[in-house]
Amino acid sequence: MNYSERLNHVIPGGCHTYSRGDDQYPENAPQIFERGEGAYLYTPDGKKLLDYGMALRAVTLGYANKEVNEAAMEGMMKGNNLTRASVIELEAAEKLAEIIPSVDMVKFAKNGSNVTTAATKIARAYTGRKYIARCLDHPFFSFDDWFIGDTPLTRGIPEEYHSLTLNFKYGDIASLQACFDKYPGQIAGVIMEPATGAHPAPGYLQAVKDICHKDGALFILDEMITGFRWHLQGAQTYYGVEPDLCTFGKGMANGFSVAALGGKREFMEVGGIKKLGQERTFLVSTTHGGEMCSLNAFLAAAKIYQNQDVIGHLWSYGEKLITGMNDIAKELGIQDYFQAVGVPCSPNYITKDKTGAASMAFRTLYSQEMINNGVLMPWIAISLAHGQEELDFTLNAVRNALKVYAKALEDGYEKYLNGAVIKPVFRQFN
Repeated sequence: MNYSERLNHVIPGGCHTYSRGDDQYPENAPQIFERGEGAYLYTPDGKKLLDYGMALRAVTLGYANKEVNEAAMEGMMKGNNLTRASVIELEAAEKLAEIIPSVDMVKFAKNGSNVTTAATKIARAYTGRKYIARCLDHPFFSFDDWFIGDTPLTRGIPEEYHSLTLNFKYGDIASLQACFDKYPGQIAGVIMEPATGAHPAPGYLQAVKDICHKDGALFILDEMITGFRWHLQGAQTYYGVEPDLCTFGKGMANGFSVAALGGKREFMEVGGIKKLGQERTFLVSTTHGGEMCSLNAFLAAAKIYQNQDVIGHLWSYGEKLITGMNDIAKELGIQDYFQAVGVPCSPNYITKDKTGAASMAFRTLYSQEMINNGVLMPWIAISLAHGQEELDFTLNAVRNALKVYAKALEDGYEKYLNGAVIKPVFRQFN
């Protein structure tokens, strides 16, 4: 059996995140990797690829960063997971509260899904209400039923579990207001990412917050992607809006498993134990939430962020990459069909067919050709380890890939694509 067959034989989906699955990559993508170093991934047979997946955006400093790894080892050598709270656990909570202005208290977990669900639980416990409004344009909030049941993937999820989840459109304040008009005094909280592929309109996030507070709902920002990229203090500081609750993960600890729910003391204390006589809310209770190797990795990563201009590098590199990719597309006369877009610290690319319609087939072809040229670019996640050498190598790969793309626009992608077209994660059938 090859690696894909072995993986799918023992792991449902072949991996532990669906976006890592075979159906998310072209046929020529490596089925498995052995290690990562800096901005590069290596297969068991020694093939080297420049990576822009960066562990689903969890690695922001580069794979196997020495300072972070040494800190993780230090935490491990202290016992890693103790019977009661550890000093490292305390220091990590204090550090996050120090960095993020809206955070008075914090609960750590291992997955982003755990803390976003916990945020909705706080909103319901604090307000005594049952509905949660979530932004329809943001692709993922949690593997829990309140969210997944609100996607095409409803198998195994009773309708009762997701019937209390409402939808609104990003940037469309009227669609959010419509939710509150339909369910006045019944919405516990609104959860959304601060930004999608572009900056929000000026005042939009504050307007969302104002609608929430006018009706007594909590305003929750999911900063899994934007946190530790837009600004050291999160996109909430970049855009000048303070949430009631916020969630972080991914870039916090350079690939180590740390996620965090933070917020104002007034709300977070619903999960506390010190107010005698208060009805209890069983919030997040995870055996490994206080794991010292991961939390010490977070402390080390935070120190690097504070001592080096990591954020500035992400923005600068992204601007150069966007400009370079679009210049090449223009030179080849396909700028109407391929575009690099988005916020520079977290860019994206858009692929279109000859009719101008968004095309997964052409996205697959582009990804295939980038791999043929030594670059894995399922999306674009930038790290501190991406430097000028990596930028030059990437743009050379882009040029070669887009030459094939241009031919495919004329001849049809079928002539150049080997294997199946990438499929959406959220689809009803395989």
